[in-house]
Amino acid sequence: MSDAALDRTAAVTGAADWRDYVALMKPRVMSLVVFTAMTGLAAAPASPHPVIALTIILAIAVGAGASGALNMAYDADIDAVMGRTRMRPVASGRVSAAEANTLGLVLSALSVAMLGLATNLLAAALLAFTIFFYAVVYTMWLKRRTPQNIVIGGLAGALPPGIAWAAATGGLTLDPVLLVAIIFIWTPPHFWALALYKSGDYARAGVPMLPNVKGPAATRRAILIYSLVLAPLGVAPALTGIGGPAYLAVSLLGGAAFIGLALRVARSRAGEAGAVGESDLYAVRAGDRAARDLFAFSILYLFGVFAVLLAEHALPGVPL
Repeated sequence: MSDAALDRTAAVTGAADWRDYVALMKPRVMSLVVFTAMTGLAAAPASPHPVIALTIILAIAVGAGASGALNMAYDADIDAVMGRTRMRPVASGRVSAAEANTLGLVLSALSVAMLGLATNLLAAALLAFTIFFYAVVYTMWLKRRTPQNIVIGGLAGALPPGIAWAAATGGLTLDPVLLVAIIFIWTPPHFWALALYKSGDYARAGVPMLPNVKGPAATRRAILIYSLVLAPLGVAPALTGIGGPAYLAVSLLGGAAFIGLALRVARSRAGEAGAVGESDLYAVRAGDRAARDLFAFSILYLFGVFAVLLAEHALPGVPL
């Protein structure tokens, strides 16, 4: 850990409280996992008993929290030198890495056992694979070694709707694979847009994000390429029948807007001026606003397509 990181850690006073242990589980990430899992569960052709459905979502949420705790335990040195992560519980010294690892391992075992006992082995195996992939393959291997860390590692964040579908039905079909694929292809342009205007943070931490390795211009092109793939992929559930008219409209409009913002990024000089170091996720220099706007919209896009799909399947009176 750097001297600056140690100074920041030493400046933190007071023992950890319950909020620090909640923060270990990355509640913002967990909320997205729960949301996409709920969509996969609602869209599945089988409807489990409400108690079983609640158990499925709870197990997936706990598994996501376990992944977050294991990630923070291993990445404390990186988190301590990045503006937006330096006050995380382990990086700031409020919680020890051993405590975070213990919490992560206990929650991992609990979540997988809970899902396996309540549903089936396929769902439990997928959840176990997701936790392992995020905590070991992404966090311990990919993140520090390759600019493709987000591309490959994004599989862990993409799997929850597939896990929920498998838990409800005992199998997987094209429809849940499409839901997983949408999140998987969405992840790189989402994070690369952030990396364009936060590249200084990643450089200080030694994380080989695409803008730091290939440069801003190559990153802007990659964002556009992935966006061009994402837009039609986002429409695909309407073509297989899992998405209805509302989903078709939202996915078409959202995809067009995503491409428009990606084109704006491609034509900009986002990432050229160096990145700001503030902890504010949306603080940018004037030249980086195109990247910041795409990052912000990408969250709205993913929420929009999954929210309307959830509504079509879960709310009475919404036509499929």
